[in-house]
Amino acid sequence: MRTRGGMLLLAYFAFISLGLPDGLLGVGWPSISEEFDVPRETVGVLLTVGTVGYLTSSVAAGFTIARLGVGRLLAGSTALCAISLAAYAVSPALAVMVAFALVLGLGGGAIDSGLNAYAAAAFGPRHMNWLHAFFGLGVAIGPLIMTTALSAGLSWRWGYGVVASAQVILATAFVLTVNRWAVHRPSQVDVPAPPAVPIRATLVIPAVWLGALAFAVYVAVEVAAGLWAYTLLTEGRGLSDAVAGVCVSGYWACLFLGRVVQGVVAERVGSGQVLWASLAGMAGGAVLVALPAPGWVAVLGLGIIGFSAAPVFPLMTLMTSDRVGEAHTDRTIGVQLGGSALGGALLPGLVGILISRIDVEALGPSLVVMCLLLMALYAASSRRRAGDGTTETAVTAQT
Repeated sequence: MRTRGGMLLLAYFAFISLGLPDGLLGVGWPSISEEFDVPRETVGVLLTVGTVGYLTSSVAAGFTIARLGVGRLLAGSTALCAISLAAYAVSPALAVMVAFALVLGLGGGAIDSGLNAYAAAAFGPRHMNWLHAFFGLGVAIGPLIMTTALSAGLSWRWGYGVVASAQVILATAFVLTVNRWAVHRPSQVDVPAPPAVPIRATLVIPAVWLGALAFAVYVAVEVAAGLWAYTLLTEGRGLSDAVAGVCVSGYWACLFLGRVVQGVVAERVGSGQVLWASLAGMAGGAVLVALPAPGWVAVLGLGIIGFSAAPVFPLMTLMTSDRVGEAHTDRTIGVQLGGSALGGALLPGLVGILISRIDVEALGPSLVVMCLLLMALYAASSRRRAGDGTTETAVTAQT
C-alpha cells in the first residue's frame, strides 16, 4: 500500500511535469522569434514537428511497454524530454530547436502513453480524473514560469532551463523506482498475466480504431472550443475583449474543476454512467453555443462543455480494457493517444477554415456535429471482440 501511494504521488508530479513544456511556448515565442529573427508564424513548424514525434512515440509506446516495462519507458522518455528542453535553452538557432522539438515530442508521447497505461491498470476513476487535472495544472504553471523569467529581465532560455531541471529530477525518480511500476488490476491480483498476443490481433479489432477516432474527435471539441471561443464572443456576440478573455479562461477552469469533482462522482456511481452523462452534457452545451442568442448563453454553453468534457478523456482511457480486452489495453491506449494528437492538430484548423470562409457562427454547429459524432463513435467502440472471437457488449460501468 505504501509503495502504491508513492507511485501515485510520483504519477501526479509526472502529469504536472508533462504539462509544463506545453505552457512555455505561448509566452516565450515572441521573444524567441525576435531573437532568432524569424516570422511569428514559424511557430507552426515547431508545433508540427513536435506533433509528429508525439504521434509516433505514443503509438509505438503502446506496443513496447510489455517488453521495456513502464518504469524503463518513463525513465528513458523523461530523460529525452530533459535533454530536449536543455537544448532549447542553449539553442543557437531555430533549426536546433526544431530538431529537438521532434525529440521532445518523442519523449512526451511515450511518457503520456506509459503513464496512462499504468494509471488505467493501477488506479480508479477518481485518481484517473485527478491525474489529468494535474496535467492541466502543469499547462497553467508553464506560462507562469516563463512570465516570471521575462518579468525579471531574464532570457526566455531561463524558462526552459528551469523546466529542464524539473525533468531531470523526475527522470532520476523514475530510474530509482524503475522496478516498482509493474501492476495488476485489483480484480486480477491472483490471476496470471494474460499471454502475449500478436500485434496483428490487436490491430484487427474494430474497437481499437473506433476508440482512436473517438479520442480524435473529443480532443478536437476541447481544443476548438477553447481556440475559437474568443473570436465567437467578440466578433459574433459583441462581448468586449477583456470580458471574452475572462470567459475563455473560465472555460479552461471548468475543465479543471470538472476533473476534480467528477472523479469522485465516477468512483461512486460508475464510470460508464458519468461518461454517457458527460457526452450528453457536451452536446447540450454545444447546442447553447450554436443558438443565435445573447453572449451569456454562449458563455454558459462553453462552461457546460468544459465541465462535461472534463472526465471524458480519462474515463475513456480507464475503460479501454472493457472495450478491447486486457491483453490489448496497452497497445490500444497508445493508438488512442496518437488519434488524440491527430484530432487536436487537424480538426480545430478545419473549424477555423469554416469560420473564415462562412462565418464565426459556424463554431457552434461544428461543435454540435462533433459532439454527436463522438457519442456515435463511443457507442460503436463499446462493443469489443471477446477472446473466443464472438462479439459482446462491453462493460459500461467500472467502480
